Amino acid sequence: MKKQSALRLTLLSMSVPLLLLSAPARAQETLKIGVDGVMSGEAASWGLVNKYCAETTADMYNAKGGVTIGGKKYKIEVIALDDKNDPQASVTNAEKLTSEGVKYIIGPNIDTTALAVKPVMERAKALDFPYAFAKELYKAPANSSVLGMVASYQVGPIMYEYLKAKKGVKSIAFLARNESDAKNQQAEGVEAAKRLGLKVVADSDSYEPGTKDFMPVMTKIIRTKPDHIVLSGVAPADAPLLIKAARDLGFKGTMSTETAQDSKILAQVAGAKAAGFLSVGGASTPEIQSDYMKAFVSAYKKRVGEWNDEAGTKVYALELILAVLQKDPAALNDVDAFKKDMATFSMTNPFVKGGKTRLEFTGNADFGRRSQVGVPLVVNEFDGKEFKTLFVGTIKN
Repeated sequence: MKKQSALRLTLLSMSVPLLLLSAPARAQETLKIGVDGVMSGEAASWGLVNKYCAETTADMYNAKGGVTIGGKKYKIEVIALDDKNDPQASVTNAEKLTSEGVKYIIGPNIDTTALAVKPVMERAKALDFPYAFAKELYKAPANSSVLGMVASYQVGPIMYEYLKAKKGVKSIAFLARNESDAKNQQAEGVEAAKRLGLKVVADSDSYEPGTKDFMPVMTKIIRTKPDHIVLSGVAPADAPLLIKAARDLGFKGTMSTETAQDSKILAQVAGAKAAGFLSVGGASTPEIQSDYMKAFVSAYKKRVGEWNDEAGTKVYALELILAVLQKDPAALNDVDAFKKDMATFSMTNPFVKGGKTRLEFTGNADFGRRSQVGVPLVVNEFDGKEFKTLFVGTIKN
């Protein structure tokens, strides 16, 4: 009997590890984040950089086991979809993402696509972070969108005032891509320039999407003899071609845009002809980068193979989403809780050195409520090879 008992104990002890091995491991919780933006065509870099930034942030958290929310570790999964700058495609993407339970979506990048997905987000009780500037996305009664960066009508007047005071600009011309997003930026820019006492010599000229020969439209602009030309809402692939056309036609004045640009594209296509070109800069420039931002740049390069200046404007969205969820785990599934938190949420900006800059939601001055990510306002100047920071400011709240 003793031998039989010993045998049973031996068999039992051998079976325990086998049972443990065969038992299913507890799956880690997953937090799905959507990216819905333009990732092909002339404006491709806008959506691609949104995608790369979200994926890089996810890489950094996942390398440490995920993000801790409410005592649980969540692996971050980024689901990125190309809307091809087509409103219907953007709607289809948003419907797909929200049907899969995604509550937070980064993008879209253009007014038309962002406005198109607005009803989808409202029905799904989800929240998106567009890089589009239409005020009706962010002002009441709208409540499903948070502006992810600095808007053209916020940075434009600061640029024009600088050009007037420092560069002697007295007359200004505006040229826009013929789509609602860029035309709205053009109209806002014209009004801002007039308020500053600048003479607007061209206020409604435009070119069609897909244009490759910009000499005819630029010839018309230069005939108005402006001191400065604003390329309203210009896509990164179009900017160097427009700049090159202006310089080849003999324009000697200054040029700018209120959209984020890619220095590599400018350098490759326009080179020295783009020297002095002003644009919205990355909100975490080398001069103000924290160690955490430097780590992000390194991780971004590892994923993408290079650094894109525009990523400095788009590094903030997912980091801020995660911070709010960590503070209030109820917001994981309840977007209303997230919106409530936006009114008072504040944290040390992890991307700016010194530990004194706050990262919070802003926008009261322009939208009547906090419906904008409060990134630093940065204006860059291109030196023919890369961007240099001209000045850093803040958005009025």
